[in-house]
Amino acid sequence: MKIIFMGTPDFSVPVLEALHQTHEIVAVYCQPPRPAGRGKAERPTPVHARALELGLPVRHPVSLRSEDAAKDFADLHADVAVVVAYGLILPQAILDAPRFGCLNIHASLLPRWRGAAPIHRAILAGDAETGVCIMQMEAGLDTGPVLDCETTLIGPEETTADLHDRLSAMGSRMIVQTLANLPRKAVPQPAEGVTYAAKIDKGEARIDWTRPAIEVDRQIRGLSPFPGAWCEINGERVKLLRSHLCDDQGRPGQVLDGLKIACGTGAVQITLAQREGKRPMPPDEFLRGFQMPAFVE
Repeated sequence: MKIIFMGTPDFSVPVLEALHQTHEIVAVYCQPPRPAGRGKAERPTPVHARALELGLPVRHPVSLRSEDAAKDFADLHADVAVVVAYGLILPQAILDAPRFGCLNIHASLLPRWRGAAPIHRAILAGDAETGVCIMQMEAGLDTGPVLDCETTLIGPEETTADLHDRLSAMGSRMIVQTLANLPRKAVPQPAEGVTYAAKIDKGEARIDWTRPAIEVDRQIRGLSPFPGAWCEINGERVKLLRSHLCDDQGRPGQVLDGLKIACGTGAVQITLAQREGKRPMPPDEFLRGFQMPAFVE
């Protein structure tokens, strides 16, 4: 099939690679390069960089709403567009252009967690399971009917980074199978159970040790690696990136042993932490030459 691929971040790259092996990609659409690093030099997005390595033509318009953008898209005469974490709203002219329309790979069990941050929100909410849905796109936000769906359990110590990689691999495998079975009828999403995965705000990252340990643990895992849940230790901001629950009790913020910290109820054992300007470290390395106080804030 002739495919237009539309994606931007790391999550999208394995899907691009899978489609490149099985179909003809006539164009790759992604977000424009952005200033990054200390020198603020423009850096291509992960999809942009990988597409160039694969020798694929790349387009990165700032909008798809103009008549020229719609014509350029339609002139590709694609059979289907595959969209995964692209970052722009697709107007109706774009949705209608390919023969089989536009298919979106979404990292949740729709209609739960429509929107920008479904992986983070699933962990933050304590969901037992999540998955990937392949949806026929329409004008609404992740409202389209579903062609394929697979479910997976969320591990008790799994972070957003871990789940991100697993769901990306799942979506890559699923989309190849979905395309092989086109055309087929999609199933409308249920009207019940709709939730929205709002974009993660950095203001959500500071840990409140008066909360129950189960909530603090979800916060640490759900915000890892970005933006990274954090607390103050000896006046220094420290990111906490991995954890698991403990049965120990203490006063909120009390350091019970090493990097085991009491919460409002229960405690969490931190298994990966990062000081400012340092790399992430397990507890034994983190504590080497670092004096923990009686309480963290």
